[in-house]
Amino acid sequence: MTEALTELADVIVSKRADAVVSHQIAFGELSMTTTLPALLSFMEFLRDTPSARFSTLVDITAVDRPELPERFEIVYHLLSMYQNQRIRIKVPLRVEDMVPSLVSVFPAANWFEREVFDMFGILFSGHPDLRRILTDYGFRGHPLRKDFPTSGYTEVRYDDARKRVVYEPVSLVQEYRQFDFMSPWEGADYILPSDGPQGGKG
Repeated sequence: MTEALTELADVIVSKRADAVVSHQIAFGELSMTTTLPALLSFMEFLRDTPSARFSTLVDITAVDRPELPERFEIVYHLLSMYQNQRIRIKVPLRVEDMVPSLVSVFPAANWFEREVFDMFGILFSGHPDLRRILTDYGFRGHPLRKDFPTSGYTEVRYDDARKRVVYEPVSLVQEYRQFDFMSPWEGADYILPSDGPQGGKG
């Protein structure tokens, strides 16, 4: 498997050295990093070149690293059913960057890109219908960003008196936000079977 991936990587780099910033094989998978300007043509190359034929877009996701200048890394997973191989393409980008939509290359990118926009706030230029897909239309923020609060900004509940769904700011008192991070087994006043005379804690 590693030999086949090494051969694939060599072919891609030899033909598209302009698009490949770096690549590595780890855990039986080939990952390549490219740039925003090269993304569209590189994906077309991976789809159309006979030695690759990555005709199926399996998934698009992103990684948030707020401490880096290029805060986000968008990640594409492609499958070649012809060669029985997979490849991961990564693209680093800043908060203000717009990613070219891949809908024209892979129609399946439509909903994947909407999900990444919804969860991370990453914008895709040329997308035919870029709107939220998992959260509500009036939702504030992007839940998979590292700076998004775990409690969110608003809560949704059904108001029996008004007979409708209402949106309210989250108001949790501070005492409910304190965690001691203890294991659920610590501080318990019962004896576990392994703690008795026949066995020690394991």
